[in-house]
Amino acid sequence: MKRLSDIGEDALIERLVAGFPREGLVTGPGDDCAVVDPGRGRLVLLKTDAIVAGVHFEDTAPASRVGWKAAARVISDFAAMGGRPEHLLVTVALPRTTPVRWAEGLYRGIRRCLDRCGGVLAGGETTSVPDGSSAVISVAGTGSVARGKMVLRSGGKPGDLLAVTGRLGGSIGGRHLRFEPRLAEGEWLASHGATAMMDLSDGLAKDLPRLAAACGCGAVVDRGKLPRHRGCSVEQAMGDGEDYELLVALDPRKWRSRDWPEGLAPVSVIGRLAEEGDVFEGGWDHFSP
Repeated sequence: MKRLSDIGEDALIERLVAGFPREGLVTGPGDDCAVVDPGRGRLVLLKTDAIVAGVHFEDTAPASRVGWKAAARVISDFAAMGGRPEHLLVTVALPRTTPVRWAEGLYRGIRRCLDRCGGVLAGGETTSVPDGSSAVISVAGTGSVARGKMVLRSGGKPGDLLAVTGRLGGSIGGRHLRFEPRLAEGEWLASHGATAMMDLSDGLAKDLPRLAAACGCGAVVDRGKLPRHRGCSVEQAMGDGEDYELLVALDPRKWRSRDWPEGLAPVSVIGRLAEEGDVFEGGWDHFSP
């Protein structure tokens, strides 16, 4: 009998969603967000994400930081489409022994994230988990993006430049709990030559092949150009994951680094899409052995 660890996360998702109708969707499973066209106004973005104690945060992590991360992960996916957040629904599944102050701290973190990034807490659900089980926080949200400005993972072509915002590596030191969703950067890139985009949650070594495959390309990376946090190796920059920076393919005819606005996270060109690409190993897979 095959187990999840035998096939991995990407193959599992492909199996689970196969055969479902896509009527009414601009794009569905396989991108950072699903997209619905309401027929007027901005396109609607749909996203859900979950974090689990012991997987995405330690039990000792400050509750407010956990709340920030839970909301910011969803908002980061809106950024990767060139969009903005609108409404969030939060489901918390907690052990009955959880201190009330921890739950309150969780929501303080969510509120701080929404105050900074925009969006409204519209509701949610609370439930218990069996004694000894891990806490789970699930956030579902709607966002929106202007017509003609949406960027999918699949629009790149050979010759497009590959770039990332910010710096990579070393997230386990705490940055995974305090990252800033790159909303302004995503919107600017969407209007200035981005052909494909996604956020880096599972590590460049895992996420770049996903973007390249969606584009029907390979990818070539100059590892010497990777923007790394101080003290991080190239291997950490490639594989640590949970950077939540934007990975973007850029039309070289439209990209001008000198036009990059002041005040935004830096952007670094690290390679290109190609007919044939490098082989990448590493990154995070929830169901790896």
